[in-house]
Amino acid sequence: MQKLFEPLSFTRGPAMKNRFMLAPMTNTQSHADGTLSDEEFHWLTMRAKGGFGLTMTCAAHVQANGQGFPGQLGVFSDDHLPGLSRLAKAIKDEGSLAIVQLHHAGMRSPADLIRTSPVCASDNDEHGARALSTDEVEQLIEDFIAAAERSEKAGFDGVEIHGAHGYILAQFLSPTINQRDDRFGGSLENRMRPIQEIIKGIRQRCGADFNVSLRLSPERFDMDLGEVIQVAKDIFAAGEIDFLDMSLWDVRKEPEDDAYKGRPLISYFTELDRGTVKLGVAGKIMTQPDVEYCLDAGADFVLIGRAAILHHDFPEQLAKNGDFTPAKLPVSKGHLEQEGLSEKFITYMSRWDGFVQA
Repeated sequence: MQKLFEPLSFTRGPAMKNRFMLAPMTNTQSHADGTLSDEEFHWLTMRAKGGFGLTMTCAAHVQANGQGFPGQLGVFSDDHLPGLSRLAKAIKDEGSLAIVQLHHAGMRSPADLIRTSPVCASDNDEHGARALSTDEVEQLIEDFIAAAERSEKAGFDGVEIHGAHGYILAQFLSPTINQRDDRFGGSLENRMRPIQEIIKGIRQRCGADFNVSLRLSPERFDMDLGEVIQVAKDIFAAGEIDFLDMSLWDVRKEPEDDAYKGRPLISYFTELDRGTVKLGVAGKIMTQPDVEYCLDAGADFVLIGRAAILHHDFPEQLAKNGDFTPAKLPVSKGHLEQEGLSEKFITYMSRWDGFVQA
């Protein structure tokens, strides 16, 4: 119990006051142009007030054509700076680290939302996506780096690069989706080059104390588990990021790949030599035993998603009562309103099977 509330330091920037990080969650609450809304500001700052050691935004798109869902926060224009600055200050004033997650949906950008064909590492008939040219890939890398600079200018402590869940950087990593024959395709080294060049560029152009992290997911979306393990190894060995965020879907599950069954998926990442890089995990962490399981398995911290939607003060609740259990699903709309969700966010959560009472 004590370890859950001990500070966690990073190579760069301030330490987290505890081991609880707010997971980056889609909430559909910002304005159509990507500027911050009062509803999203309220949702995030409530979590900072509720005791999370680090409060991360939802995925914030770095190019207008990379939008993945309506009401998504943007970080591709200086027009977004006033809202981002307001948010960063408010989160930090509550003693929580403030992090922007940098994102581009790639082929998963709805054409009717971005009003053009989505883009991908390669042509993709299923999603009606076209392949980026080499110059466009280089511009994509530049726009991730520029978004990090914009986040730093707004006062955030750092950024997380979204390389998970089948979005554009994961599309480059995928050995089946990525069929390129330039320096961004073919070998795993080439396919992870966009991520590596983004990290390198942020390190060169942002401050020495700017926290940089990466999110990966090891399964689904045409990913190869063995390759993702190798990517994590290489990222740890390079030591250029401050933490790796592994989205596991369920921290207690075994791998889907038969070749890796027989032990928990989490163990393939906690056993790696991570050098100075910290490791966090996400996936159905709802109770103190779940948190302790992750830390006992070797993770440095946990990312809380659903439990943070249900209770803005989940860390404080556990600090007061280790037996605390989140509200039983489905929950009422009134409960979610009290926890800081707007009508738009509640409508989005209603799409999750069994989460919101009909």
